[in-house]
Amino acid sequence: MTIDDIDLVEINEAFAAQVIPSAKHLGIPWDKLNVNGGAIALGHPYGMTGARIMNTLLNGLQTADKTFGLETMCVGGGQGMAMVIERLS
Repeated sequence: MTIDDIDLVEINEAFAAQVIPSAKHLGIPWDKLNVNGGAIALGHPYGMTGARIMNTLLNGLQTADKTFGLETMCVGGGQGMAMVIERLS
């Protein structure tokens, strides 16, 4: 699987400035990235950011009738993780 196989991407915007270089480095097209707004627009609730981003991603895949989504999550202390999900019909 490559980034081209991903339909929507939700990057956690703990710091808005890190989204632009991250997207450029990974080759994520802007039209697939945080399409409903990121943490600045939707909120960055401490302790539940991953759940909020997952909900946004699942709703986005459903609304756009897309299949694969990528979510990045902050774990704290400079750590992070990512998860690829597949929407099944």
